[in-house]
Amino acid sequence: MLSARPSAAGKTRNCPHCKAVILDSASVCPGCRHHLKFGTEAAQREASVESALRVEGTIVPKDENPSEFCIVISVSNERGAEVARQIVNVGYLQPTEKRTFKLSVDMYPVKNAATQRRN
Repeated sequence: MLSARPSAAGKTRNCPHCKAVILDSASVCPGCRHHLKFGTEAAQREASVESALRVEGTIVPKDENPSEFCIVISVSNERGAEVARQIVNVGYLQPTEKRTFKLSVDMYPVKNAATQRRN
C-alpha cells in the first residue's frame, strides 16, 4: 500500500496521464479519471467528495440553419472579480444535431487545517 504524501491545500500538479492541471491531493484525475493514488486514505478521500454544483443541459439549433457554439466557464471570487476564464470547447451543429453539456464542481475536505492557504 502506498502512503499519500501530505500537500498544502490548493497545491496543484499535472496529471501524468492527460497533463491537465489538478489538485496535488487528487486520488483520481477529474479529467481522464485515471487513478493516481491508492490505498485506504485515497479511497476515503474519494468517498468524502461533496458535489457543490451539478448542471446539465442540451442545446439544439433554433431553426433549420446550422449553428455554432462556444462554451466559456468563468470563476469569480467573493468580491465578484473574475479569477479565471476559459474557453472549453467550440463547435458547429447541423439542424438535426444536439449536444449535451455537464458542469460539476466537487468539494474535497482539507485534512489538516494548518495547511490551508491564506489569500
